[in-house]
Amino acid sequence: MAENYSVEILLVEDNPTDVELTLRALKKNNLANSIHVVTDGAEALEYLFATGKYSSRDISLTPKLVILDLKLPKVGGLEILKRLKTDERTKTVPVVILTSSKEESDVIASYKLGANSFIVKPVDFEKFVLTVKELGMYWLLLNEPLK
Repeated sequence: MAENYSVEILLVEDNPTDVELTLRALKKNNLANSIHVVTDGAEALEYLFATGKYSSRDISLTPKLVILDLKLPKVGGLEILKRLKTDERTKTVPVVILTSSKEESDVIASYKLGANSFIVKPVDFEKFVLTVKELGMYWLLLNEPLK
């Protein structure tokens, strides 16, 4: 039987501290009731395309937003982005890159592959929380998604 619950945000992040901070910031600001976290790129692809341990998930229920780190174990963030944006079922899902990378090549590659936004993670705790809050407010409340 397919899982028929909708996830508002898919957070793809392998750093436990960044996961905790991101979840805390989103929940503190009541921005997401349903967040699913995956900690490596292979699991992200399984979730997004309803394969492997997520084969019972209804693939038509795409997340409202994917927050994607670039430097991930197993499958990198750029490969996930490429697969998302080249598949008809998922190409309109907004993807925000939230990464510690400041490499210009990562920024360019992300946008060329279809990222909707590229944000460098602030090192300062308060700035990180504010950044995630603003990210969530824009993508979940202000942005009008394609339906």
